[in-house]
Formats: sequence, C-alpha cells, structure tokens
Amino acid sequence: MNLSCPAEVIRALRCSSTTWWSGVGPASALCTLAQLKMATGVLQRVSGGLARAKGRAHSAGQLVLWSRGFATSSSRNREDSWFKSLFVRKVDPRKDAHSNLLTKNEESNLYKIQFHNVKPECLEAYNKLCEDVLPSIHADKYYPCELVGTWNTWYGEQDQAVHLWRYRGGYPALTEVMNKLRQNKEFTAYRKERGKMLLSRRNQLLLEFSFWNEPVPREGPNIYELRSYQLRPGTMIEWGNYWARAIGYRQHNREAVGGFFSQIGNLYMVHHLWAYKDLQSRENTRNGAWQEEGWHEVVYYTVPLIQHMDSRIMIPTKASPLQ
Repeated sequence: MNLSCPAEVIRALRCSSTTWWSGVGPASALCTLAQLKMATGVLQRVSGGLARAKGRAHSAGQLVLWSRGFATSSSRNREDSWFKSLFVRKVDPRKDAHSNLLTKNEESNLYKIQFHNVKPECLEAYNKLCEDVLPSIHADKYYPCELVGTWNTWYGEQDQAVHLWRYRGGYPALTEVMNKLRQNKEFTAYRKERGKMLLSRRNQLLLEFSFWNEPVPREGPNIYELRSYQLRPGTMIEWGNYWARAIGYRQHNREAVGGFFSQIGNLYMVHHLWAYKDLQSRENTRNGAWQEEGWHEVVYYTVPLIQHMDSRIMIPTKASPLQ
C-alpha cells in the first residue's frame, strides 16, 4: 500500500468499515478484527507520515523565511549605511598637531598643575612651608616661571593642595627652571621637609585653550572650582570647537579664570578653572547659563565626549596670586 497516496488510504479505511458493519458469524468477526487491526496500523502510519511531512514543511518554511529575512536585513543595512553616509561628518587628515590648533601659538605658555595629598595632621605646617618658599621663586626673575595659584581643596579630595605654575617660553623654560632649582639649597631643603608631610603627589603639564582668558591675579575673597574632564581619545578638537562658543555664555560675572588641556600625564584631560564669591553665587551663575540661548546645545553635544568628570571647590592660600 502506498501511504503517500490519499486514495489508497481512504480505500483501506472504507473497506475496514464496510467489513465491520456487514460481517456475519465468527469467521466474519475474526476477519473483521484482523481488518480493524490493519486499519489501525494504517492510521498510525499515516499519522506518523503526516507529522514528518508537516515537520519538513515547517523547516522548509523557516528556511525560506530566514533567507528572505537575511536578504531583507542585508538590503536594509546597505540602505542604512548609504543613508547615514550622507550625514556623518567626515574627518579630513590633519597635518598639524591638536595642540597647535587649540593653543595661543604666539605666547607658547606651558603650565604645570600639582596635586599634593597631605597627611591630615600636617596640612597647616605644609601651608606655612609653601608660604615661606613658593612666593620667593615666583618673584625672582632668575626663574622664568610664575605661580598662578595655590589652593587647599575644600570640597572634593580632602587634605589636598593644588598648585598651578606658568612657564613663559614653553618646555625650554621648564627645563631651565628645573636645572636652576637643583642648585637652590633653600628649595632642596623645602622639598625634603615637604616629603615628610605628603601621602602622595602627581602632576600634569598643560597647554591653555586659545579661547580662554589667561589667568591673571585677582583680589578676593573668592572660592575656586576646578572642573576636570577625562575625554574620549580623539575628541579634543570637537570639545574645543564647542567650548569656543560656550565660553561666551560664561563671562558675565568674570567667573572664567582659565582653560587647559593635558600634554603629559593623564592624556585627553581638560581642566576648567572658575571663580565665584561663594557657593550660592556659583549656583546662581550656573543656573543663569541655562537661560542663555545656545548653552543647552553645547551641554548636549559635549556630554557624550566625556568619560569621567570631577569637581573640586578650592580655597586659595595666603601665597596665592589668585585670591
């Protein structure tokens, strides 16, 4: 019997049914039972065959759907890629370093920022030691460097001192100062005594953004905020382009002191230095920036460039030119 032929299956079932109803006598009954068994077997085999056929059809259907989906997806991806290519900003190969594009080339100032974590019980003595030594180096024309500011962190890392130096003349000036200070016995004694008071220290060499004001001495009292941003590698130019516009929104209260980016140390690090009369003035000034047309766009487009950010509120020490 050909189970794949529906006509033969129906014929077998009809034969079994007719025999059951028309059978007479024991012999006919036995014949009918045998035929019923045969019909039952036929039904079981037919059911199994239909199930397998259904499974093969389902698999074939899935394969067709998958193939169609893959083709559609590939086509859609090609279309999306082509469409996006119309709007994605293309980066032209540059023949100049980022630092030359962002800085005030005619001045060539180099900055050094120092972070000293002081033993809590030594902070007062540390400040006194710095007040006795650092201003003398700042005032001595023999050293081509200037102390821009020196602070203690108020909110942020506790028991921390921050010093910002400027070297007019760039790396040659830095090298000259380092060589001369090695011969300065007072400075050598200062470093030795300072080392007993510190838990750790680190520094960075910085350049200043061309669109920021150069830090100049100012009268107090003020508090200072150092906002530090770790940018994603490759985004410094984009950051500079946005902040060249943004700085115009933050000049009304003379709060913008200086803007720098790292050259040696943690790379792709940006520091913004701000001055406020107090914490309430800081809050009012920052809230006021959101009323400026265009400020929210700068924030919206620069936030994705940041990997990490940090804020320190700092109090100037007596030796600081920025008060």
